[in-house]
Amino acid sequence: MSVIVFVSMTPLGKEESVSKYVARVVDIIDKSGLNYVLTPMGTIVEGEDWDDVMNVLKKGFEALKEDCNRLSIVIKMDYRKGRTKGLVSKVKSVEEKVGRKINKAL
Repeated sequence: MSVIVFVSMTPLGKEESVSKYVARVVDIIDKSGLNYVLTPMGTIVEGEDWDDVMNVLKKGFEALKEDCNRLSIVIKMDYRKGRTKGLVSKVKSVEEKVGRKINKAL
C-alpha cells in the first residue's frame, strides 16, 4: 500500500516569510525516515502505512501550534493498494508518456 500526502502548514498572523516555520515541520518529516519531496508550495510525504504518515503530520502540527495561534493547513491524499514508491513511479509514468524528462524546476 502507498499513502502519498501533499501538505502545506502555514501560520497566519506571523511575519511575511514563513520559512522558519516550514523548516520546523520539514525537520520532523526528514527525521521520520519517510520519503518526501519539498516543493515551494508544500511537501509531499510518502509512506506505506496511513498511521505512520498521519503521525508525522500530527507532530508537525503540534510543533507549530506551540507558538502559532492560527494555522492554515492544506492536505491532499492519494491511497493506492498494492503500490509502493509512488513518488518515483508516478513521475516516471508521465515522463514515459511524454517521451522525455519533464522536471524543469531546477
